[in-house]
Amino acid sequence: MPIRPRRLFRELASWALFVAALTTTRASFADHYRVPTGSMEPTVEPGDHIVVAKAAYGLRLPLTDRWLVRWSDPAHGDVVVLDSPEDGTVLLKRVVATEGELVEVRQGRLSIDGVPVAVDGAGEHLGSSPHAIALGSGGPDLEPVRVPRGKALVLGDNRGNSRDGRFFGFVATDTIFGRAEGVVARDGGVTWRGL
Repeated sequence: MPIRPRRLFRELASWALFVAALTTTRASFADHYRVPTGSMEPTVEPGDHIVVAKAAYGLRLPLTDRWLVRWSDPAHGDVVVLDSPEDGTVLLKRVVATEGELVEVRQGRLSIDGVPVAVDGAGEHLGSSPHAIALGSGGPDLEPVRVPRGKALVLGDNRGNSRDGRFFGFVATDTIFGRAEGVVARDGGVTWRGL
């Protein structure tokens, strides 16, 4: 039995709409990434797959970098995904300081507006809940500097082994394209570890 042109058109149109909806969802609302390096250890390990809420800070025009609407800015402690200002590779880092704050990093430890950020057995107390950090050698220091308008300082949790804002400077908050919500796969197995 031959396929009628009208039916074929409907089938193709349905598939095209499905692909467009899937592409729009992935480009604008949620996506996943594989972590390439250990700069966020011990929080996130190399090879982990993370899920990213691309609509956490607003809604972008699909397949572009243009914002349609913004409803919030990245906050202290958010683990974010952004393009490296150095070479455009995708990075996973933690927001540690936001616009207007005076930030300093000494031996991997933060001070914001002259107040050291607490670090204890639970981790670094930045944002709504503590997170683990690895100080190692601490990495390079950052002299006290005020975060410019529309910018943020991002660091890796592996402070002694992270190419982060101490190297490439502040990042524009509108270049951050999502907040990492959790690890969904590790060592070939499915898991959930909220970030």
